[in-house]
Amino acid sequence: MSIDRVATSAQSQYMLAQLQQASSALDKTQNQVASGKVSNTYAGIGDKTAVLESARSAAKRADSYQATTQLALNQANLQDTQLSAMSDLAAQLRDTVTKALANNDGSTLMTQAQSIFDQATQILNSKDANGNYIYGGDNDNTPPVKIANLSDLSSLASASDAFANGSLKKKVQVGDGVTVQIGQLASDVGGDLMSALKSIVDYNGGANGPFGTPLTQPQSGFLSTAIQSATTAANTINNAAAANGNVYNQLQAATDQQQTLSTLYKGFVSSLEDVDMGKAITQLNQNQVALQAALKVTSSLSQISLLNYL
Repeated sequence: MSIDRVATSAQSQYMLAQLQQASSALDKTQNQVASGKVSNTYAGIGDKTAVLESARSAAKRADSYQATTQLALNQANLQDTQLSAMSDLAAQLRDTVTKALANNDGSTLMTQAQSIFDQATQILNSKDANGNYIYGGDNDNTPPVKIANLSDLSSLASASDAFANGSLKKKVQVGDGVTVQIGQLASDVGGDLMSALKSIVDYNGGANGPFGTPLTQPQSGFLSTAIQSATTAANTINNAAAANGNVYNQLQAATDQQQTLSTLYKGFVSSLEDVDMGKAITQLNQNQVALQAALKVTSSLSQISLLNYL
C-alpha cells in the first residue's frame, strides 16, 4: 500500500471519529432540548448525583411537612370557629342567669340551660375529616362528652366525670425535630362550663328548687354566684381560643418557611438537572452544523479514497 493510501486511510479514520463525536454531541443536545434535562441518567450528571438526590429528598420532605401543616392549619381554623361559638354559649349562660335574676323569673332557666348544654356537647363531640373526635386528645375514637342530657349531670359526683377524652393533646411535626401542639381537650375547654351547668341542675333539683316565678331569696342568692361561674367558664374558653390563635400563627409561620425551603431546594435541583433552553437550542444548532460539515468532509474523503484505489 502506498504512503498516500496509508495517509488517506488514517485521515478517513480520523474523520469517522469526528463524525461519531459530532453525531453523539447532536444526540445529546437533541435529548436535552426534548426533555429539558441535562441528562436522563446519573452518568450524565456525574459527581453532582449525590448532591442532586439530597436536594430532591429535602424538597420532598419540605412538601410533605407543608401538606401536614396545612391540615393542621385547617383544624386550627375550625377550632377557632368552634371556640368562638363555645365562648358565646358561656356568655349566653351568664346573660340568661343575669336576666333571670334581674326579672325575678327563673321559669325558662332550665330550658335555656338545656339548649346551651346541647350546643356545647355538639361542638365538643365534633369530628375531623378522618372521623376522629377533635377534642378527644389521645382518645379520639370515643365521644369526649359521654352524657347526652343536661339532667345526666346531676348523677355525677363531679362535672369532670362527664368527659371521656384522653389526657394528651395532639401534636403535628412541622419540620425536622420541630412539633407544634395543635389539639385542645374537651375537658379543658368545656370543664368550667359543664361545672356551671351542673351547679344549676343540682340546685334546681335540690331542696330549694325548682326555679320558678318569682325567685325565692335563696334562689336569687344562688344565681348571683352562678353569674360568676358562667363568667369564669367564658374566660376559660377565651383563653383556649387565644392559645389556639397562637398555634395558628406558629403553623402559618411554619408553612411559609416550608414553602421557602421547598422553592429553594427545587431551584437547586433545577440548577443541577435542568438545561438552559436558550443555550441548549443554540448548541443544538451548532451541533447540527458541525455534523453536516463532518458528513460533507467524510463523503468527499470517501470519493477521493475510491479514486485513489482505482
